[in-house]
Amino acid sequence: MINTVDHINIVVSDLERSLSFYTKVLGFKEVRRAYLEGEWVESIVGLEGVRAHVAYVIAPAGGPRLELLCYGSPTGDKFPGNSRPNTLGLRHLALQVDDIDAAVRRLKGANAELISEPVVVPADVITHREGHKVLCYFLDPDGVLLELTEYR
Repeated sequence: MINTVDHINIVVSDLERSLSFYTKVLGFKEVRRAYLEGEWVESIVGLEGVRAHVAYVIAPAGGPRLELLCYGSPTGDKFPGNSRPNTLGLRHLALQVDDIDAAVRRLKGANAELISEPVVVPADVITHREGHKVLCYFLDPDGVLLELTEYR
C-alpha cells in the first residue's frame, strides 16, 4: 500500500528563522515555497480561516522533504513538553551525517540547544550493517526534538 514517505510536516513559529536553521546550519536545500489559504486547505486541516506560508527543504542526499509550515491564522500553541523524548506521539526526526563531531560544532556555533554530546550506542543494543551508531539529540528553534546519527 505505501510506496515511500513523501514529506514530514513541522509547524514553525517563524518561517524565516526555521529556514535559516534548516538550510544554513543543517545543510538542507530549499526547494519550494507557497502560500496556503482557501477552502481546499481548510477542508484538509479541519480549521477555518487558514492563512499559512510553507517552505519545503530536502537533505543533500535526498529522502523525504521537510515541510516547514507557519500558520499566520489561526495560530496554535506550543504543545507542553513537546521536546521531552518520552512524550507520546512522534518524538524526533533522525538526520544522518558523515561527521557527527563537525555537525555538533556547527550546531554549537549556531547556539542550538544540545540535549547531549555524541554517544556511541553499545553494539549489543543496536547493530547496523553500516557499523557502530553514534548519536546525539538537539532542538530546533521551536523546540522540535532532532537527532544526529553517524554510522562508523
